Amino acid sequence: MIVALTITKFRGVNIPFAFLGMAILRIPLWLNRGCKFWKLMGSGKDAQVDLAPDFKHWSIITTWDNKEDCDHFYAKSFPIKWFRLFGFEEFTIFLKPLSSHGLWSGIQPFTLDKNYKPITQKIAVITRARINFGKLKEFKSNIKRAADQMKKSEGFILSAGVGENPFLDQATFSIWENTESMKNYAYKSFDHADIIKLTRERKWYSEDLFARFEILQMQGIFNGKAVDDYIPFRETNTNNN
Repeated sequence: MIVALTITKFRGVNIPFAFLGMAILRIPLWLNRGCKFWKLMGSGKDAQVDLAPDFKHWSIITTWDNKEDCDHFYAKSFPIKWFRLFGFEEFTIFLKPLSSHGLWSGIQPFTLDKNYKPITQKIAVITRARINFGKLKEFKSNIKRAADQMKKSEGFILSAGVGENPFLDQATFSIWENTESMKNYAYKSFDHADIIKLTRERKWYSEDLFARFEILQMQGIFNGKAVDDYIPFRETNTNNN
């Protein structure tokens, strides 16, 4: 399986077309038989982990059984052409699922190849949760400290906040130098470990998912910086099937 995530920044004058796209682009995605799972999403402020919505940043995540279908989608599809027509800054990353636990909209979207052996050490992580409405205020008051701690953590490279709606469906995408760095942040840093504990005790989520990926390819610009500025000597994995 190939997973593709694109985050696009729109100029202020084109924001109405971003909103319109969230409605009409569902149709070609529904009709695309090669696309196994998709979500059109907004983003936090400056595409960061933030509950406040940023109407300039929008994203799309898709999954594919093979690289050929994914490549064709990015070369020919109406949704990608729409994003590129009205957006001016695009960041895209292609991923291979290594592990995934939990559900997204009631399904497990990431199919694993148990025999696959990753080539690169750098990893990407997606954590996604549907927040119980009654717990939103409590969640909001705690999540910022975990996001701030993540940016200070050893091995952290990049993060982005996305979601299907600005408040109740939240996802965090992050890139790390290696699995050890990610685990040190997740389970050994006080702020994040404390939030994991509170999540279970206070039952903040009605649904959640944690997935880890190998990075196959990155391209484009994120928040004004080319991907090479984030990973100057990134490794390349050409085995994308």
